[in-house]
Amino acid sequence: MDFRELSYVLAIAEHRNITKAADALYVSQPTLSKFLSALESELGLKLFRRLGNKYVLTYAGERYVDYARQIRRLKADLDVELADILKNDVGVLNLAFARMRCTYMLPGTLPEFRKLHPNVKVNLFEGNSDENDRRLLEGQVDVAFYSRPSVENPMLCCEPLDEEELLIVTCKDHPIGRFAQPNPGGWPILDPVLLEKETVILMQPEQRTRQITDALFQERKLRFENTVYTSNLPAIMGLVARGYGVSFLFEPHLRHRAERFALDYYSIGRGRVVSEFVAAYRRGSYLSSYARDYIDLVRDLHRRDSRAKTN
Repeated sequence: MDFRELSYVLAIAEHRNITKAADALYVSQPTLSKFLSALESELGLKLFRRLGNKYVLTYAGERYVDYARQIRRLKADLDVELADILKNDVGVLNLAFARMRCTYMLPGTLPEFRKLHPNVKVNLFEGNSDENDRRLLEGQVDVAFYSRPSVENPMLCCEPLDEEELLIVTCKDHPIGRFAQPNPGGWPILDPVLLEKETVILMQPEQRTRQITDALFQERKLRFENTVYTSNLPAIMGLVARGYGVSFLFEPHLRHRAERFALDYYSIGRGRVVSEFVAAYRRGSYLSSYARDYIDLVRDLHRRDSRAKTN
């Protein structure tokens, strides 16, 4: 087994089509077909089932691909570590963020990172937390930044960077605000039970904020008569500002968009709700020195911002 062989099989598994895989590998379709036939003949096993133009992994193919991905990750870790040892400061950093964080985290970190490591190429991936977990596990991404999940994947390590508070969000001067309790040094406190007859705007199930709010609702036996769902954070804030409903959002997402919307914020009554903001990476994998530097930049930005309250 060599790395060319791994790349060829992984490309076919990814594209599930021999022509598309050949295009991605910059080889001819006959060359790739001949390679696969020779490999399967040598192994005495079929790695793919042909369904028309589609190539579907057999059980043997699934096991082959699992090990091939592990070998590719080990090779990538070795390359990065050797580059660090040689102190070339040249490499590639693959980062993943939840979409709603990109607008304020990337401008706050990437220019500084370029000053530190001008020869490191940065690739960015955006998606919900579950998608970014998959990218981490497949070796597509080195580090992902998101809220700590309630159930952690044992193959991933979550390094705490800061703490975030989940807030109740209403339009400015919403009548329900008269029930809020003063909270010296923090946001006024509002019991979420008071929202049960309000329209509550929530994110989609695959988004981490939604998963955390669902756990909160289940724990406190909260039931809402009318709910609306969208993955678009600015849309949620715009609807709330127009008095269409109320929502539950983490403070950092609000802080960087506060000037665009007239909103009020409240700590959740019967116990402040917080989540850890983390840098996630594959457990046991080697992190380059420049990956470590980027994590530090994100930590510093987040903590610096968290000292400022939304006006």
